[in-house]
Amino acid sequence: MESMDLLAPEELERIERENAGGLPANAILEIFRPRGVRLSEATFRKYVQAGLLPRSRRVGRKGKHQGSLGLYPVEAVRRINVIKKMMAEGHTLEDIRRSFVFHRNHIDQLQRDLSEVLDGFQEELGGRPLGGERRKSLEAQLATLRQRAQDLVRDVARLGSAVTAREDEMLRPQ
Repeated sequence: MESMDLLAPEELERIERENAGGLPANAILEIFRPRGVRLSEATFRKYVQAGLLPRSRRVGRKGKHQGSLGLYPVEAVRRINVIKKMMAEGHTLEDIRRSFVFHRNHIDQLQRDLSEVLDGFQEELGGRPLGGERRKSLEAQLATLRQRAQDLVRDVARLGSAVTAREDEMLRPQ
């Protein structure tokens, strides 16, 4: 196994804080390169296609004929760190696909999608001329939905962790 230096939790937190809007694939690759982590663009794409990493979203560039840039959610860095750690421990990609890492991508996407929908409702609500009571009622419903969405994502993540726990973890007394 090659020598590599994975990211420490505080480094991951710093990267996530500094790049909350996302990162292009080449920037993610550059985070790992100096650490001796072998990760090519092809491998990165393979992880995305396998569902181990979140998909990018296209963001337009300013200026004429500049095209768009694919930005990956910053949690892709944390996922690569976990994938490489699991591989160093002898796990195969199929093992990793069956693990919670795979499901976490879908859960994170669910959370982003719910936030996007609810943020859209909030924006639409802000631009509507509504009476005071009607506005209060809709805002209260929106706040309730936000809390329910948070609870749903949390509960789905808990269930995912329980379902995908490895046998050795399940044998330990609670």
